[in-house]
Order: sequence, then structure tokens, then C-alpha cells
Amino acid sequence: MTPEEGLHYSLLENPVIGYRTLDGKAKHVSLPQLLIVLAEDSVRDFPALRPHQRHPWHAFLVQLAALALAHTASTRPLETEEEWRAALLALTPSDPDGAAWCLVSPPERPALLQAPVADGRIDGWKSVHRTPDELDMLVTSKNHDLKGARMRRCAAEDWLFALVSLQTQEGFMGQQNYGISRMNGGFASRAGIGVAGEGGWGARWRRDLMTSLATRAHTAETRGLDAQTGIALLWLMPWDGNSSLTFNSLDPHYIEICRRIRLRTNENGLHAIGTGTKAPRVSAKELNGVTGDLWTPVDIAAAKALTIADEGFHYKLLAELLFGSKFLPGAAQDIGQGWPEERLSLIAQGIARGQGKTERYHERRVPISPKTRALILGGQQTTLARIAGEHITAIAELRDLLWTALSILFNNGKAVMASNNSAKDKATRFAGPFEQAENLRFFDDLSAEIEANAPDVQRLAWLLGLVERAEAVLRSVFDAGPRSSIQRYRAQSAALSYFHGTLRSAKFSITELTNHYRQRTNTSTGGDIERT
Repeated sequence: MTPEEGLHYSLLENPVIGYRTLDGKAKHVSLPQLLIVLAEDSVRDFPALRPHQRHPWHAFLVQLAALALAHTASTRPLETEEEWRAALLALTPSDPDGAAWCLVSPPERPALLQAPVADGRIDGWKSVHRTPDELDMLVTSKNHDLKGARMRRCAAEDWLFALVSLQTQEGFMGQQNYGISRMNGGFASRAGIGVAGEGGWGARWRRDLMTSLATRAHTAETRGLDAQTGIALLWLMPWDGNSSLTFNSLDPHYIEICRRIRLRTNENGLHAIGTGTKAPRVSAKELNGVTGDLWTPVDIAAAKALTIADEGFHYKLLAELLFGSKFLPGAAQDIGQGWPEERLSLIAQGIARGQGKTERYHERRVPISPKTRALILGGQQTTLARIAGEHITAIAELRDLLWTALSILFNNGKAVMASNNSAKDKATRFAGPFEQAENLRFFDDLSAEIEANAPDVQRLAWLLGLVERAEAVLRSVFDAGPRSSIQRYRAQSAALSYFHGTLRSAKFSITELTNHYRQRTNTSTGGDIERT
């Protein structure tokens, strides 16, 4: 038997996976050993893991452990490496020697996340990937943002992470290249929205693992899945590329694949070959990504899984996910678990996709203050939604006010006519950083008000700071305004007068600011406001 025909890189036996301990020491372990150290919360990070691979790797480890425990009737993580190895092997009863847990096996047999080829013939497969990042799902516009096929010196774990990323979060990439079932359409994305407590990778892994076990029966019942005999590991059965698995034949925590890929060995190491399919692995188009995934919020009215837009996890979206009623949160977003005093954070991860490409990777962590958590658990989300909505409205009004003042500045102090696109475009470009800055600090400001003993005082202080930051942006753009001295001073004066005058006028809806500035107007300064 040649090396090409054997079993290579077994995750059950070989130390393929590299991680760093809490004190920074690098170690390599097998999959059962990794599950032990995760249970101990001894994992600081995975150095070879690329940012966009974080959620699929976390989800893979959670789902795999949940499947192993559910099928052995265990309610908590196992304690020994031998127990984990036996539990994982029990998921592949027709494959006792563990080929399904190897990165490389003969084509007619399963390999990790690689379906067997019934006749073993892969000579006609045309797609060749010589580096892990070439195999991975990340595609950037014209290969500019992040070069592809650059990982010439790589290890088996690089192929492992790329394989998990491709098979569990890829979308539609042209004819015969279908995406996963856990997203709303081929050009959508798999969102990773969850809650993490204190600790590292292992703490979050254990939290989500317990959640998956607790919600397993409910997920099966509500989504029409089979918790008893459903297909769990979709790479175990042969796949000819012409047929699909029905959704109701799957386990609630199924781990899917979406591409026909096989890893192979040669004198240069590992490489991958693939071929297209005439049908997706799972027939679930009509579900719009509503599959019971632990980390996927569902748009209730549209009955669709959340899709990450190009702007990513903007403060408006995150406020809606935390406090609003538009989305049904995934089970991993449950903040009721853990201890009352434990500090929690919302973690949002995912890639924005376009037609035939990926846009940007987005990740954001939002601390959930103790009082915020108590209010949510106390059923007062409407109160939090109202406060967040008032903050969002205030930012929008100040952004619009700033934009108009900037357009006046760029139009030499005159009101902008509908046809003056030049001034409008400049105003839009220079007003953008204001909202971007507010996006970054939104939840810190919101938590400060929620936690304050005197929220009205805190609100006014925040509003005054918001105005100061908007005015600072306006003044910082003066140098980009008209260059003629006469026009420059007229334009700056007109822009400031409009900015300050609107704050005092009836058309400005934020009454706290209007009343404050009306009481402190100093008419002798030509419209400037007395600082308090």
C-alpha cells in the first residue's frame, strides 16, 4: 500500500492541532486531548487559526462534542482522553479504524469533512488547491485585500482549519459550487452570535456545549429534525454530487459539508482536489437558513436567518439583536446561564458575502453590564430598546445636522441646491467619521446611562458630548472648505450659525438639547454657544 492509499493525519491519534496555554506555551494535541484542555479552560488561542475561521472552528468543536455526549447519554464533558476517543469513534460505527477522522484516506472511504467516492475514482477531478488558503472560502475582490495561495509553508492544521471553514460556512460560488444549508441563500452568510462569560476558549465552548445539550430535544421538535437516528456527520455517506440529503433526516446538531473535496499526499506534502456537484449536499433552500443553528438569529417576520451586510455589526443591528423584537435569538445568545455576578459579553462574528466573492470579515464583542443583564432577565427589554432607540435617534439627528452644516460649508455658505452634488458628496465623505466614532463607543455610552444613579443627568452629559464631537468634526473640516479668504470666513460662519441655530430651534426634536441651548445662548457671539 502506497502512502497515497493509507490513512494519514488522524485527529484521534496524532497531535495535529496547535494551541497555546494560558501562560503562552505552544503545544500540539490530538482532538480528544484538545477536548480535555477545553473542558479545563486551558486554551489561550490557536496561533494558526485565521480570524474568519474562529466561529466555524468554535462551532465545529461544540457540535462535535454535543453529538458525542448525546449519543453516549452523557450530560457533561468527559474526563479522559480515552473516553473522548471512544465517544467520537461511536459516531462512526461503520468506520472502526477511524478513517473518517483522518485528513487523508483512500477515496472510497470517508475522511474528515470529506465524503467517500463510491467507485473511488477521482482522476477526473479538475479543481486543484495547493495551499490551504486557496482551498478556504475567503475570496477578496481582484485578489487585492488579501492575497490568495500564499501559504506555501504550511502544516496539517492549516489544512484542517481551511477545510472546516470551507465545508461549514461557504456559500454559492458559481455553477456546481453550492453553499451550506445554515444560511439564507447562496450569497448570504453564516452568522456567529453568542454570549461568552469570563474565561477563554474553553469557558465559551463549555457554555455553548451545555446549551446545545439542553436545547437538543426542542430543536429537533421545532425544526423537524431527528434526534434519535438522524444523520450527524454528513461526510460519512458516499456522495455522487447528483443527489441531496433531506433536511428532516438530519440530527439537530448535524455537521455538514457543501463541497466534494479530497485531501491527498505527495512528495510535497498535502494538497486538495475537488469537483463540482449538480445538487447541494442538503436540500433545504426553502428554509432560508432557519435550521435551529445555535448561533443564528432569525428574522421573525421574514422567516429568514440573519445575513451580515457589508457594514457588519453596526450598533443599530447589535442593539436590535440585544434588545429588539425583530429577531429570534439563537440558543447560544441566552444570557440566563451562569452566575448572576458573572460578566458577560455578546460576541458577533461572520463574513459579509457578495455575488461570487466575500466582502469583509466582521467581529465585535459587546460587554453586557450587570444592570442590563438584570433588566433583560426581568422582562424589561422594551425599556432597554427604548433607551437604545433614543440614543440611535440622537446620533442620526446630529449626523444629519452635521451633514447639512458641512454642505453649507462646501457651498460657500449658501444652502445647497438639489443639483449641487459636489457639496453633497463632500459633506457625506466628511460626516462619515462622526457616525463611525459613535458606532465604536455606542454601547459604552449606553451602559453608562443604564448603570447611572441619575440617568437623566447622564443622558444630558452624553448629549452635550455628542454635540461637541459633531462640532469638532465640523471645525476640523474648515481647512478643506473654500480657499478664498472672503468665502472661507463666510462659509465657516454660515455653517456654524446653522449648526448652533438648529440646536435651539423647534425643528430639532431632542428637547433636552433644545432647552439647554436656549437657556445658554449668548447672542453677542454671533451664534456661538456658551460652554458649560
